Amino acid sequence: MAESSGTTHRAARIELDQRVARELRDRLPLVAERTVTAITAEVPSYSGTLTGQMRDKIENAVQIALGTFLQLLERSQGSDPSTPLVPALEAAYALGSGEARSGRSVDALLAAYRVGARASWRDMAAATVAIGLPAATVAEFAELMFAYIDELSAASVAGHADELASVGRARRRNLERLTQQLLAGDPEDTLVRSAERAHWPLPQTLTVALLPQAKLRGALALLDEHTLESSEELPAGDSDEETAVLLVPDVHGDRRRQLARVLHGRRAVLGPARPWLRACSSYRRVIRVVALGIAQPTDGEPLDTDRHLAELLLSADVEALADLRARVLQPLAALPAATAERLTETLRSWLLHQGRRDDVAADLFVHPQTVRYRMGQLRQLYGERLNDPRSLLDLTVALALPIGVTPAG
Repeated sequence: MAESSGTTHRAARIELDQRVARELRDRLPLVAERTVTAITAEVPSYSGTLTGQMRDKIENAVQIALGTFLQLLERSQGSDPSTPLVPALEAAYALGSGEARSGRSVDALLAAYRVGARASWRDMAAATVAIGLPAATVAEFAELMFAYIDELSAASVAGHADELASVGRARRRNLERLTQQLLAGDPEDTLVRSAERAHWPLPQTLTVALLPQAKLRGALALLDEHTLESSEELPAGDSDEETAVLLVPDVHGDRRRQLARVLHGRRAVLGPARPWLRACSSYRRVIRVVALGIAQPTDGEPLDTDRHLAELLLSADVEALADLRARVLQPLAALPAATAERLTETLRSWLLHQGRRDDVAADLFVHPQTVRYRMGQLRQLYGERLNDPRSLLDLTVALALPIGVTPAG
């Protein structure tokens, strides 16, 4: 705490002898009692809280503060009149810190100082007049006393602000640690302890969203205040743009559409809702979809991983998919490459459209008779396999993605 010199410099203008100071000091217990009574009556934040030992503690603090003021005046003619001010300012700073920890606002603290200053001066003024101090001295006394209380007030405000800043920094660190632990899939007991330490209310589910760092601020302003974020660089496909992760509480069910609206136009990738202890599952899903290189929807909607489950499944074992394709397409291996490609394309469309010839023709932009001719070729090559459920399953899985497209591993 750095001390202010304004009050100490002005104290030299008042000559307060020890007798007067002693008489004023004898009145301090009553002044402190009336001051605290006024504060509890006029400042709602303190109503009902300053009772018992807490009231005794505050009354004692008021006595010490006013006693320090009188001590300051007594020493005003000495070589170092500022000495009493240092501990008084430190005590005021500590008071502000304590009020912040108690959850009271700085407005309440300042209101308490205003009411307390008025109540204290009312009694002190009556005492100085009764003692017989000259009017000019009383006026100077009042000016100096209010300047002193202003300095105490400023010190308390500084303590209050520093405490809030310190608490805020600590909570941000705890939230960042919790976010990383959730994404990493740490054990349940670790996650619960970290959530408690960060004073983070436990949701039912968390949904992970990946989006460009530049779009993060605007999105956060529209989301639940308990949404977690990661500021680390994360993979974003082929883009070099920095990305960020959001963990959004309780947007399962119908609320998912609301989240999609918030993320509209932000080039986001949206994971599934998962129980909050399994948020890492939603995160892994998002990262897998990004790695597949699936294009963002052109209508501005977020890339919803729930719509790409087939690609995710097929990319789980890329070598197995390649082996399956090679096996089911083996009957076409002896054909010219162009012919094999046309027949493979026709077979895929036939499977996906469940044999509806007109739909296959529309899909391939050919005449239905062309489809009939090609399917005749395929039946000659595959025989009864095109009627066997197990063979049809293998063909459907192997050809689920367009020919030539193999998901990235």
